[in-house]
Amino acid sequence: MNSLIGTYECKVDAKGRLMLPAALKKQLSPVLENGFVIKRAVFQPCLELYPMQEWEVLMQKINKLNRFKKKNNDFIRRFTAGVKMVEVDANGRLLIPKDLVGFAQISKETVLSSAVNIIEIWDKTKYEAAIDEATLDFADLAEEVMGNDEDDDSIS
Repeated sequence: MNSLIGTYECKVDAKGRLMLPAALKKQLSPVLENGFVIKRAVFQPCLELYPMQEWEVLMQKINKLNRFKKKNNDFIRRFTAGVKMVEVDANGRLLIPKDLVGFAQISKETVLSSAVNIIEIWDKTKYEAAIDEATLDFADLAEEVMGNDEDDDSIS
């Protein structure tokens, strides 16, 4: 699957259903029929939506971990806590499970943000706070992560 593009504001109804924006739905059309996995994010108070193919690639990596090491077992348990399979219904809506709505503290206003091959689902207020916080040190972070001059494949 190609990289996803865009940040979209949308609303969640009282039942936890989220209408996928048309532009995002179009990008996801090749993988819609396979469904998705939704889970808690590791570093942020948001959710991550994985197309099934992307989830399976990630699970292949995790499956290589030695489960006879306690930290690996603990990681797997915590990483997969609250994981659910979800599908987009005939009306283009995605039902977010109630426990995950609670984890991400999602209210009516949400933001769907592309993160390369997955989609982050945020409460709008929390997303804006995270972006504002990240702005303060983004230049330093960009230099540290992407500024390696020794790599021939660097972005310029």
